[in-house]
Amino acid sequence: MASAVKQSRPGYGQLLRTPGAWTFLLPGFLARQPFAMLTIGIVLLVQSTTGSYGTAGAVSAATGVSMALFAPQSGKLADRFGQRAVLIPGILVHTAGVATLIVLALAHAPLWALLAVAVPTGASTPQVGPMVRARWASRLGGSPLMPTAAAFESVTDEFTFVVGPVLATALCTGIHPAAGLIAEAALTLAGGLLFASQRRTQPPVHRAQADDRPRVSALSVPGVRVLIVAFLGIGAVFGGMQVSLTAFTQAIGQPGINGLLYGIFAGGNMLAGIVCGALAWKVGPRRRLLVAYGLLALATTPLWAVTAVPLLGAVGLVVGLCIAPALITGYTLVESLVPAAARTEAFTWLTGAVALGQAVAATSAGQLTDRFGPSSGFLVPLAGTALALVVLLALRGHLLPRTSSVVAGPDLPDPAAETGPAAEDRERELANA
Repeated sequence: MASAVKQSRPGYGQLLRTPGAWTFLLPGFLARQPFAMLTIGIVLLVQSTTGSYGTAGAVSAATGVSMALFAPQSGKLADRFGQRAVLIPGILVHTAGVATLIVLALAHAPLWALLAVAVPTGASTPQVGPMVRARWASRLGGSPLMPTAAAFESVTDEFTFVVGPVLATALCTGIHPAAGLIAEAALTLAGGLLFASQRRTQPPVHRAQADDRPRVSALSVPGVRVLIVAFLGIGAVFGGMQVSLTAFTQAIGQPGINGLLYGIFAGGNMLAGIVCGALAWKVGPRRRLLVAYGLLALATTPLWAVTAVPLLGAVGLVVGLCIAPALITGYTLVESLVPAAARTEAFTWLTGAVALGQAVAATSAGQLTDRFGPSSGFLVPLAGTALALVVLLALRGHLLPRTSSVVAGPDLPDPAAETGPAAEDRERELANA
């Protein structure tokens, strides 16, 4: 609980000493690995069996879109009935879906059949990352460790995006085109069931509001809708980079370095996440988000013009360094914008937005690659982040904590009612935001 954690300068060591943290961190780490392997595994398998990046991107996109649409519903059900009740059936359906998709792809099934299986496969993807974040929020409450927890989770996510694509690419290119998805299904089954078994650390179930008011949806919070747009842009970077790097390395006859280049990109993201979590920020999260997002859009600008592998790796590293600050501050803002009864749903909306942006970007980059060459796919991350930045700047006022009962809810104190040191801290945060 928040009262168990007291220190003037929060850090990773203090965070990891939170009672019960390791019981969900280790299983959660194992269970979230497949998330980073799914789309790249689909792209590599379907491209291998069809010879088309456009087809591979379409199947990957169908998976990502269904994941994005169902993820918030999964989070809402987890808030209401508990994480375990949602995880176990989802894990079983997802594993069966991946197995069916592999069989159909190897049998050269038509596109409509691949898409029909891709939809339930994506919809049933276990939302382990948001569930881990919800467990942190439940245990830490309004503790100063929450930004550190958000940074730690970002680092963990990015580590999976370093390991997952490299592992999937190595398995697909070194063993068999289906090996990456086989590993994804096995990890989902084993890791997901282990995480679901950790009942003691899952957040309390919110079956009804305290005063019988209608249940608050995270999507009703304006700030969440703005963050969704921002995370769609971040997803466009991930999806565009995955497909474009795959196409680029294939075009130059070095498909084996695809995983290395994507690993450099994700490694920059992870490094930035570590630094962000170790710093004691004096600038509010809203301002940090706007600055980080502007830098991200700027960093994606030269990607399409790069033709040398070392330079592409360097630019990819810079892009990765700019992603983590935006992700971390976005997730941190959820704690002040959304009541506890809807936080898992809010986290899954953001994760789903990344998946949706990734899916749309994968499809767009695939189509551009087929028509105009491998470098054209790199225009997708630039377009996605630029459009999202415009929305962020125009609607940045929605990212400030609100005093309405919709945002405060029964589980989050009304900032306007705070007095004493808490009110002074709130005023300083608003001033710095």
